[in-house]
Amino acid sequence: MDGVLWKDQEPIGELFAYFEHLKKVPIQYIFATNNSTKTPEQYQQKLATFNVSISANQVITSGATVAFELAKKYPQGGPVYIIGEEGLIKALEEYGFFHSESNVIAVVGGMEHNLNSEKLDKASSLIKKGADFFFSNMDSTFPTPHGIIPGAGALLAKLEKSSGTKAIVAGKPEPYMLLQAIHRLKTQPEETLVIGDRLETDILGGKNAGCKTALVLSGISSEKDILKQSIYPEVVANNLGELIKKMEQNQWKI
Repeated sequence: MDGVLWKDQEPIGELFAYFEHLKKVPIQYIFATNNSTKTPEQYQQKLATFNVSISANQVITSGATVAFELAKKYPQGGPVYIIGEEGLIKALEEYGFFHSESNVIAVVGGMEHNLNSEKLDKASSLIKKGADFFFSNMDSTFPTPHGIIPGAGALLAKLEKSSGTKAIVAGKPEPYMLLQAIHRLKTQPEETLVIGDRLETDILGGKNAGCKTALVLSGISSEKDILKQSIYPEVVANNLGELIKKMEQNQWKI
C-alpha cells in the first residue's frame, strides 16, 4: 500500500473514486503489505480517512504472514524475542507467541523505528545461541513524503551479518503472503493481478506466486530499474488511476 495508495499520510490520487469504480466493474481486491508495523484494523482506519471503506479481512500484512509461518513450526506458541511494532506484536499474540528475553524459541523481526543498538545486539546474541530467526520483510527502503528512509531490510541485513544466520523471510518477494491473498479472494493465480511500486519485492513476489503483475511509478522503482534489475512486469503505469484506465481499455485482460 505504501507507494501505491499513499506516502505516509498523503493519498496518491483520488482513492475514493478509484475504489468506488472497482466496486461497479466489479473487480475484487485485497491489500497485501510488507509493512509489519500496523494491524489490519489500523489500515482499515487509515483507508477510512480517505473515505475508502473496507473490512480488516481485506488486509494481509507481513507481520500476520510471519506469525502464520512461525506457527506452522510452533503450533503451541511460546516465548520469542520481538523486534517490531504493534502490528507484528499483535499478530504474534494471536498465535500464542509473546515477547521474552530468555528461553526464546525464535527471534522474530520487522520494522522498528526507534530500535536501539542494545536490542539489536540482544537479538543477534540469541540467534547465535540457536534461536530460530524469522523476519517480516526485506524492503531496504521505505517511501515517505519527505523522502526515502531505511526500511526493515536494513535491520535484517545488520542482524544477518552480525549473527551469521539467514532469516526465514515471510514478506514479498516470497510468495507466502500473496498466496494467502489469492486464497481469500478465491481466485486462481493466473487471473489475479499483483500491483506494486517495488520491482524486487512486489513484482518479483507476484511472479513467484504465479500472478500477472503491474508496476506503478508512484513509489520506489522507476522504468529504468526494470532493465537494471531484469524484472519485467506485464503492465507499467504512472499511478493506480492510470493503471485502472489502462486495464479498462484492455477489458481487464493482459
